[in-house]
Amino acid sequence: MFVNISKKIDWLLLLFLAPILSAGLVTMKSFQSTGDTHFFTRQLVWILICFGVFFVCSVMDFRFLKRRYVLPTIYLICSGLLVLVFIAGHTANGAKSWFSIAGIAFQPSDIMKLVLVIMLSKYFSRRHVEIANFKHIIISGVYALIPFGLILIEPDFGSAIIIFFVWLGMILFSGISKKHLLIVFAVGASAFLVLWSFVFHPYQKERISNFLNPMSDIHGTGYNSYQATIAVGSGKLLGKGVGFGTQSRLQFLPEYQTDFIFAAYAEEWGFVGVLLLFVFFGLFLWRILFNAMHGATNFEILFGVGLAVLFMSHVIVNVGMVIGLLPVTGVTLPFMSYGGSHLLTEFVGLGILMSMRRYARATHRDNMRNEFLGI
Repeated sequence: MFVNISKKIDWLLLLFLAPILSAGLVTMKSFQSTGDTHFFTRQLVWILICFGVFFVCSVMDFRFLKRRYVLPTIYLICSGLLVLVFIAGHTANGAKSWFSIAGIAFQPSDIMKLVLVIMLSKYFSRRHVEIANFKHIIISGVYALIPFGLILIEPDFGSAIIIFFVWLGMILFSGISKKHLLIVFAVGASAFLVLWSFVFHPYQKERISNFLNPMSDIHGTGYNSYQATIAVGSGKLLGKGVGFGTQSRLQFLPEYQTDFIFAAYAEEWGFVGVLLLFVFFGLFLWRILFNAMHGATNFEILFGVGLAVLFMSHVIVNVGMVIGLLPVTGVTLPFMSYGGSHLLTEFVGLGILMSMRRYARATHRDNMRNEFLGI
């Protein structure tokens, strides 16, 4: 049985993932000079647990998600958790987005991102024939708007942005009319201009301006972004070496184990190390899309695409935030940032992808034909 299962695992995907995980662990190991010795150990334990969950998910048959009431029920439960965390969650860095139970923190928005990918995959796969209809932008937008709004009021701007990017990426791939999508964005932009001109107070405009351009206030809202850009720039071509990153060692760089781990890594490994990291992220995303394109039906294909969009959005937003091109939003770097909540969700997503891979080749041709014919 193990031999049969192992043949269905994409070991090349795991091979490309290994250097990314190692980069995060090595960077955390270097934090020991700051006295933060527990990050490396705990992260290693979480990675081992997540690999176990990954293999368990790989042997499950997730076709049950296509049943009528399964996904809506999971979606409602996750939405309920987002409401509950706003009421009774643990506050960290000004955002009430965590549950803390027996010393273990859990962020419901992480699992909601994956649930939204699955929800949109099912919705678009069932409506491929009439996908050009304008109503599908609205309905799919409502699916995304509910978690977007609940996460935004926590406030967790980073996760809310990822929710939007997941919806946008999947809607672009699904075949929805780009003209209709442009109309929606035009209406949204017009509404924002009206709010900016006639509704927002001066202090609200200032908050938005500081959010979009944190470097304008490096001693206040832009401090984190400013220190991160210093760390990245000081790495130069080859970096300062593992354990010699002064921004993290002297604790100028805040949250260097989570949101700004890319800055800590770039300072120690330099441009060459960053380039290698991007290469492995690119190869990793390629393997996800490769598996997606061999999905048995539209549902599996869309799930793989949505998973790639989810990971890619996290990478782009996190790196853009660190180098000062995007606002600081508290988005983690996949498989590198410290924490079990996001790491577990990422491995569950990969496990589901591997599960879909097990029956893809046997049913791909017939199911694709039947689905497009509406049989």
